[in-house]
Amino acid sequence: MFREYTDKKEKVFVLRGIVEIRIPKERYEELSRRYSKEYIISFSEEKRVLHRITRRELVFVTKESGIPLLGHSAFGIIDRGTNLLQVRCITGCNLNCIFCSVDEGVLSKTRKTDYIVDPDYMLDVLAEVAEFKGENLEVHLDGQGEPALYPYLEYFVEKVWKIKNVKVVSIQTNGLVFSEDRIDALENYITRVNLSISALDEELAKKLHGKNYPIKKVLEVAEAIANSNMDLLIAPVWVPGYNDAEIPKIIEFALNIGAGKRYPPLGIQKYIPYKFGRKAGRRISFDEFYKKLSELEKEFGVKLILKPEDFGIEKRPRIFNPFKKGDVEKGKIVAEGRMHGEKLVVARDRSVAVYTDKNVGDYVDFEVVSAKDGIIVGVER
Repeated sequence: MFREYTDKKEKVFVLRGIVEIRIPKERYEELSRRYSKEYIISFSEEKRVLHRITRRELVFVTKESGIPLLGHSAFGIIDRGTNLLQVRCITGCNLNCIFCSVDEGVLSKTRKTDYIVDPDYMLDVLAEVAEFKGENLEVHLDGQGEPALYPYLEYFVEKVWKIKNVKVVSIQTNGLVFSEDRIDALENYITRVNLSISALDEELAKKLHGKNYPIKKVLEVAEAIANSNMDLLIAPVWVPGYNDAEIPKIIEFALNIGAGKRYPPLGIQKYIPYKFGRKAGRRISFDEFYKKLSELEKEFGVKLILKPEDFGIEKRPRIFNPFKKGDVEKGKIVAEGRMHGEKLVVARDRSVAVYTDKNVGDYVDFEVVSAKDGIIVGVER
C-alpha cells in the first residue's frame, strides 16, 4: 500500500499515507537493477524516513529494532496502576492547537522526532501486559498527537478485541481523519470515541486549532459517531478567556445529538499550561473550574464532574518498574529523542528519554530524574 514519485534529488515512497521514505535518486536507480522496491524500502541504509504530516524524522518501532514498548511517554504502553492502559501507537498531529499540552503539529518548537509502532509488536506486548493486569481492561488509544493517524488503526483495534481480558477499546481523536466509511469500519471494534471539540463558532474554532480547521466536518463526524454502534464523549478543553461562552453551546450540542449512550456524554477538560506545552488563556484554579462545572450541571441536568468509576476504572497492581528516581544506569542510545536535546536509550528492558549530546550508537551513563507511572526520564552523568 504505497505510492511513489521522483523529485529532483530523491525517489519517494509514501506508505499508507503517513510514512514517507526518501532515497537518493542515483542510489535508488543503482539498487533497483538488483532488488525489488519492497526490498529497497525495507533494507536500504541510505534513506530518510519522515512523518508525512509533521515532516520530522520517523522512527519505526518494531520487535527487531530492540526498542521496548514500556518506559517512554511518547509511544508504547503506559500503566498508571488501574485497569485502563494507555496505548500509544503513533506521534504527530494534523492540528496546531494553541493550547496543546505537548506542543504538537508542524509548528512545534520542542518536538524533534516522531515514532510509529509496528501493530503486531504492540499487540504481542499488549497481550502480555493484559494477562498481568487481569479482567475488564480498557485499552485507550491516545498519545502525543492524533492517534487516528495510525495507518494500521482498523487492523489493530480488530485484533485488540481478541486479547484476553480486554473489555473496552476507546480512542481520543480530533475527528479530522474520520469519514463515514471509516466509522463503519471501526464501529464494531471501538467502544467509545472521545472527540475533542472546543468551539462551535467557526472563527473561534480556527483560532484555537488552526486556520484550516473544518468545524462543520467535525460536527458531522460527531453526529455520525453518535448514530453508530460506538459511544461518543465530547471532550472540549476549556481555555479561559477564549471559549468560555462556547462550553454551554457544546454541552447542548452533545445532548442534542445523543452523545453518551453508555458513558457520560461530556468530559470537559481544564486547560493546564504544561512546561513544554503551549501557553494560551488565563490560569484558573481547580476550585474555580469545578465550581463552573457544578453550575453547568445544574443548568443542563447532566453530570460534568466525572470520576474514574463513571468509566469503570479501578485500581490494579502496576507492572514492575525497574527504575526509581536517583538510580544511575548505563544504556545504549538507539534513536533520536522525542525532544531537542534528548535521545532514546534502552536500559533494563525499558525505553528511556535521556538528555544528552551523545550520538546514536553510543553508550551513556545517566541518572534517573523521574520514574513516575513507569515513564523513565534521565540526564547524562
